[in-house]
Amino acid sequence: MSHDTAPRTVAAPPAAREETPIGGLTLRRAGQWAKEQYPLYILVALLVFAGFTSDAFFSSYNMSNLLLQVSVIGIVTLAQFLIVLTGGIDISVGAVAGLAGVLSAGLFGGGNTLLAVSVALVLGGAVGVFNGYLIAYRGLEAFIVTLGMLALGRGLVYAYTEGQPIAPHAADFRTIATTAIAGVPVLGIVWIVLAMAMAFLTRRTVFGRRVYALGSSREAAHAAGVPVKATMISVYVIAGVLVGFAGFLLAARIGAATPTGGDNYEIDSIAAVVIGGASLVGGRGRVLGAFLGTLIFGVISNLLVLLNVSTFLQDAFRGALIIFAMVLTTVQFTRRRRQKTARS
Repeated sequence: MSHDTAPRTVAAPPAAREETPIGGLTLRRAGQWAKEQYPLYILVALLVFAGFTSDAFFSSYNMSNLLLQVSVIGIVTLAQFLIVLTGGIDISVGAVAGLAGVLSAGLFGGGNTLLAVSVALVLGGAVGVFNGYLIAYRGLEAFIVTLGMLALGRGLVYAYTEGQPIAPHAADFRTIATTAIAGVPVLGIVWIVLAMAMAFLTRRTVFGRRVYALGSSREAAHAAGVPVKATMISVYVIAGVLVGFAGFLLAARIGAATPTGGDNYEIDSIAAVVIGGASLVGGRGRVLGAFLGTLIFGVISNLLVLLNVSTFLQDAFRGALIIFAMVLTTVQFTRRRRQKTARS
């Protein structure tokens, strides 16, 4: 009986693949994630620049003030982000926030804070129902509907206030805006908690998956069984409630509801969403990006004030940053399309 005496070679272990998990992520996914975090890189660069150009920027007082400044617009940005995910846009958020602020401070005398919050939330929800109904069930364009709501809201604000600030009578009206926990303003904590809730809603729930599907393709979402109209109106209601709450917080932070409250919030919120990497055609974006986009604009505004830069130049800087963000977003989406085409 013959035996095979030829030497046998032991197969070498396969080379480590690029997809080897590292902390739950593969190398390829980690690299892809790093490439998409340009809002984070912009924010870090701004913070480094601010540290070198202003000694007061990183002071505890300025950090607290910065968080207070960005918290209200940050909540409005969360509302705008949710709408943008569906492929829509809301240019009435500033007017609705302003209207919610003056009504919460002035209706029923502004003598009860809980009632004031309720007024702001109900108003925001009602506006959301109105906008959502016209867009989802009547097929009107979101831009046109919210443009009309912008004019209506601003008109009602000036008619109600007659151009004068309204001071609430409740002694605790400003409590939420003036209280801090361990040196962190409660207003900032509220914004962060709402951002985390929005991230969970959009990424971890059936409703969130429906919103992304709706933004990617309304026809495909309908064919897949997504209740398109119900989802759309729900998005606008949630966004309206957030904007109404932001209007109350704005009045609480200032200590009075002003006719110009919420001015330019529509521009700032859209810009923050865009620089955060969301697509204005819908179906793409993360809450983290919108959160970072809000911080980016807040840091720029705060730093320009510390450096005594003219308010006119501040607007120019913001406009330039919006254009820069649009260019980055366009380049990123074009690169993704090319990669998908090459793979297929």
